[in-house]
Amino acid sequence: MNKSTSKETSTRRKNSKTLPDKRPMVMGKCPKSAPRASRALKPKCCDWDVEAALRMLQNNLDDDIAIDWKQLNVYGEAGRAARNWKEYHRIVAELKRLKSDQTLCIQSGKPVYVAETHHGAPRVIIANSNLVPSHATQKTFDQLDLMGLMMDGQMTAGSWNYTGPQGILQGTYETFNACAHKHFKTSSLAGKWIFTSGLGYAGEAQPLAGTMNEACVLIAEVNAEEAQQQVNDGYLNWVTDSLDTALEWIDKGIREKKPISVCIVENAATVARELLKRKRIPDIVTDQTPAHDLMEYIPEGKSYSWNLWFRDKDPEEYLERSKATVVKHARALMELQKKGAVVFDYGNQLREQAERYGLSIRNKDGSFAYPGFIEGYIRPLFCQGQGALHWTVLSGLKKDLFTIDKALIKAFPKNTALKRWIEKAQNQVDILGLPSRVCWLGYRERVKMGLIINQLVKSGKVAAPVVIGRDHIDCGSIASPSRETSNMLDGSDAVADWPLLNFSLNAVSGASWVSFHHGGEAGIGKSLHTGMIIVADGTRDKEIRIERVLTNDPGLGIARHADAGYSKAKKFAAKNKINLPKR
Repeated sequence: MNKSTSKETSTRRKNSKTLPDKRPMVMGKCPKSAPRASRALKPKCCDWDVEAALRMLQNNLDDDIAIDWKQLNVYGEAGRAARNWKEYHRIVAELKRLKSDQTLCIQSGKPVYVAETHHGAPRVIIANSNLVPSHATQKTFDQLDLMGLMMDGQMTAGSWNYTGPQGILQGTYETFNACAHKHFKTSSLAGKWIFTSGLGYAGEAQPLAGTMNEACVLIAEVNAEEAQQQVNDGYLNWVTDSLDTALEWIDKGIREKKPISVCIVENAATVARELLKRKRIPDIVTDQTPAHDLMEYIPEGKSYSWNLWFRDKDPEEYLERSKATVVKHARALMELQKKGAVVFDYGNQLREQAERYGLSIRNKDGSFAYPGFIEGYIRPLFCQGQGALHWTVLSGLKKDLFTIDKALIKAFPKNTALKRWIEKAQNQVDILGLPSRVCWLGYRERVKMGLIINQLVKSGKVAAPVVIGRDHIDCGSIASPSRETSNMLDGSDAVADWPLLNFSLNAVSGASWVSFHHGGEAGIGKSLHTGMIIVADGTRDKEIRIERVLTNDPGLGIARHADAGYSKAKKFAAKNKINLPKR
């Protein structure tokens, strides 16, 4: 199967699996066509903060963005923007009548209270999926969901700030870039190759993120149709069912130092063991198969279609086969590490599942044989207040996005990885819904960029205000013991005070809207996390609030890591005069 010669509008989200829906979605109020955010240069709501909230809610459900807009499902299996269609229309109505000294309270996708506050307060406060600890189970949540009392907001779905697949792509790009810096002392992976697996919701970003870092990427995927879709979307170069052919293409790319991505249609565990047998050791190895859910993970030995049939026929035996394969898969990755590959876990619980079903996968000190991506590459960045900042232009104009891109590169001329990301994103990342950009910036850099954007709006170089936000996965915004806060130096993996402090601090600092969620990515009972938005409207008031929010938001994250004992965070705080209480 050949490389696509044209870049088409992304349809990947439409191919994702959605759960059978028995929720009270009030489908009688579902519109005939998907919501679409206004591109008008003047607000219809009381001010641009409220107008931005309305447009971003609608943008989350744009047909080009949402996985299934009719079910209000933005991304993942059930990450919704509103609880049901009745509540969606109520939210829209309340936003349209909201005043600039009021705050709308949203409880799991439902408007519940309009508070008299003040001009500098958030216009919207959102809480999604939160349960008291003793009841924080998937079973309890599902019962409440089916009763119409809750919804799964995931992260940016229920906080009205989803920017499509670009966010995952950029995060994967940064992970590979951090890996390059740590292990190869370079900002480029030219002449190196990556072996990974899985082209699902999160994994689909890997081939393009790897080639954006100038690496050659071999990725195993059992679903040939999914692989070909990635080619059609421009995220993947080639697909083959021959490992010989795949390795020939990889070798050619390595020799010529030309990035290429190749999918081998085969089980990941099988390919990993075959690479060992052939003594073909990649430079970097990771995995993004759905190992966290062994009923979605595909056992080796049979075709993809046969496995789907067999899963329905005999789910118990299917599960046993998945258990056996996940052990073989993780064992092969450990062997590749012993042979010299840089191996890391990408947060899909492959290590934990393999250990659960019999594999000895820990070092003598109790740590896993190979690290997770947060510990290995992202946490050192968190110690410096770095994270994924993103912005969305409310004008809907592509030229406004590119104007900000140009200003970004000019503001940080020495950041070669950032420049490469922007240049490649402009050519290789589709604009879906309102134009948006995601990039990683550090402490002070976020403020600098926020103020630049505000000035561009003030000067008229950008035609309408810009929504500035970030992922919920940030330096001080999440508690997730199995992923983002795993193996903290002081053992504070499960401490959830930090996201609560972050949520509150952003609200009092003057964010346009804030959100506090439970269960995103890791699942119910396994994570608590927060989001924030500040709208750059060109005013002096927003200049002040942008500086407060974009300083305090990452500042607390640095404090969180310094408090946990990370010397890098302590040194960074001292150097940048971050106000930490004296010990």
